[in-house]
Amino acid sequence: MLVSQILRAKGDTVFTVGPSETIAAVAALLHSRRVGALVVLEAERVAGIVSERDVVRAMAEGGGSALEKPVSVVMTRDVLFAQPGETVDSLLARMSDRRIRHLPVCQDDRLVGIVSIGDLVKWKISEVEAEADGLKAYIAAS
Repeated sequence: MLVSQILRAKGDTVFTVGPSETIAAVAALLHSRRVGALVVLEAERVAGIVSERDVVRAMAEGGGSALEKPVSVVMTRDVLFAQPGETVDSLLARMSDRRIRHLPVCQDDRLVGIVSIGDLVKWKISEVEAEADGLKAYIAAS
């Protein structure tokens, strides 16, 4: 299973914010969009990614005043990307190794989607179930 197939099925919508948005605005957007991360864009270029965990860390370290700081202070700048032609297995390994939950998908330096560890696990489970059903059918036919 390739990333491009997952994006075709789930869609390519990516919720984004600018680096000057406040952490409070980011928290509200994460909640209203029901997502775990937002891609931070600066002039159409991916500048970072911010997750719910980043917001929680900012609150733990700075208290309520952290909400008024720009997201650029807490976002991850060293973003790992996925390519549409990569496999679910390769991304699961990369995400597990780096302990990350979201990967923006880029093609030719253009943001084309985002995948989460949940997306990948869902597809992996459906792939394993289909394989198991095929084996059961083969055994029953023998």
